[in-house]
Amino acid sequence: MTAPLSPSAPLSPAPPFRREEIVQLEGHAKRALETGRTRLLVAGALFAVAYLVIAVRLAVVTLLSDGAEPRLAETPVQPVPIERGEIVDRNGVVLATNLETWSLYANPQQIMDADEAVARLTELFPDVSPITLHVKLTSGRSFEWLKRGLTPGQRYAVNRLGIPGLYFQEEERRIYPQGRLAAHVVGFTDIDNHGLAGIEQAFDDVLREGHRQIALSLDIRIQNIVREETAQAIADFHAIGGAGMVLDIGTGEMLAMVSLPDFDPNSPGEAPDETRFNRNTLGVYEMGSTFKLFNTAMALDSGTIGFNDSFDAVHPIRIGRFTIHDFHPENRWLTVSEIIKYSSNLGSARIAEKAGTALQKDYMARFGMLKPVRLELPELGLPIYPGDWKPINTLTIAYGHGIAVTPVHLIVGVAGLIDGGLYRPVTIMKRDASVPFSGRRVISEKTSAQIRQLMRLVVESGTGKSANVPGYLVGGKTGTAEKQQGHHYIANARLASFIAAFPMNAPRYAILIMVDEPKPNASSHGYATAGWVAAPAAGRVIQRMAPLLGLEPMPDQAPEADTERLVPVSATAE
Repeated sequence: MTAPLSPSAPLSPAPPFRREEIVQLEGHAKRALETGRTRLLVAGALFAVAYLVIAVRLAVVTLLSDGAEPRLAETPVQPVPIERGEIVDRNGVVLATNLETWSLYANPQQIMDADEAVARLTELFPDVSPITLHVKLTSGRSFEWLKRGLTPGQRYAVNRLGIPGLYFQEEERRIYPQGRLAAHVVGFTDIDNHGLAGIEQAFDDVLREGHRQIALSLDIRIQNIVREETAQAIADFHAIGGAGMVLDIGTGEMLAMVSLPDFDPNSPGEAPDETRFNRNTLGVYEMGSTFKLFNTAMALDSGTIGFNDSFDAVHPIRIGRFTIHDFHPENRWLTVSEIIKYSSNLGSARIAEKAGTALQKDYMARFGMLKPVRLELPELGLPIYPGDWKPINTLTIAYGHGIAVTPVHLIVGVAGLIDGGLYRPVTIMKRDASVPFSGRRVISEKTSAQIRQLMRLVVESGTGKSANVPGYLVGGKTGTAEKQQGHHYIANARLASFIAAFPMNAPRYAILIMVDEPKPNASSHGYATAGWVAAPAAGRVIQRMAPLLGLEPMPDQAPEADTERLVPVSATAE
């Protein structure tokens, strides 16, 4: 056992460090100091760079740029064009194109005297609200649009004001050189060139690709003729509106489509809603006696009736609380030809009664009357027909009441009746003539020839005599329908329509004129029916457009002008 140390015992001295250990300790200390110094230098450099970047950016923002306008506006000498494609008619006439323009904006933070700026700017732009302008110029923001789409003269005038804080942005504006002439077809765009209606909306993606030209089937010359003559009919009979179309029967191309009243697509925001309504494609109407053509074609084609059959047009038809009678009764039995010639409701109803509901519905579907027309426009109306197709519906639909379609339905459907019985899809786009184009058979060639004869008879000696144009073998059918509101018809509110085609020996063009709520005048002897209102306008359109399209008139003594030759001999031997 070891004895404890005594307090009085002396301690032994610590052994001294060797020289090697002292040198080693000094090396560790130097390396630690060097590492710390390096880290401080790196951290200081990083902080210096960060502060330098911030300082440079601050200098750029505050000294070299006002930080207000969009990037395009910083470099107005190098604009980025929108390059929206053009829309042209079938002959290359421009209907929609682009115009370089300028838009005015402000940096309110740089406006020295907002009241003075408002006063001077409203002198240049009376349409701009002073209150709105003052709010924008005192908003405290760095960017505010003040006026879009300036003319060169307006831009020059603003520059002359010398107001600091006002700037310009170069842009493109959509313009329509033909104005109202094709407004409902071409449509329009918003201020940022997005399509909002018509072809502009339907082909917005294509047009925005830039420099993609779209050619329509319209012929602006014929469009102008139809617009003038439809407008004249509306004015003569103090109507509230109207519509007109011309269809190339062989190709299905729409050469003219007019809806009145119309609007200026250059200023669509100023147009009332009713003027932007396309009556041809979006309006759905009962088309009256024009439907007698479909009713007769159905019965002839199905073999339900013969061409020389006769029907009772003496006694009114009473079904429930309804009574069917003729507007101008002949008070005798009428042949099929006379039913169409005199536009007999009674005769047509008796034909439909014999055919039956199932057959009528089947043929109306064949003629395209029970579904929307496929057309390259966004504004398309839906047909209205009975969900529960009752016997009373069968009788009234025979003369165009109880079923409502768009005018496009009517012109395309009738074209199918007279074009050898082939229904061809309609288009508003110019078709490539080298591409074969066929139709869907809806009636036989024999029945088609019979319908052509009936339509020619209407213009020769029936209700459409005022549409006759010597030398062009015009055929047609009148239609006058009372307008419906809810479940009731409006007294003295009519829709007068005339569907025409020429030449009836080989129809090339179909024409539809419709006048909404015409009023009788002195020249019409108190009548406002289609024969007085729409038929004359259709005749004037044919008279003006036929020479324009290079169609020579046919002598009256020509074999083709003989109405009886329109129907094969076998067709009349029923």
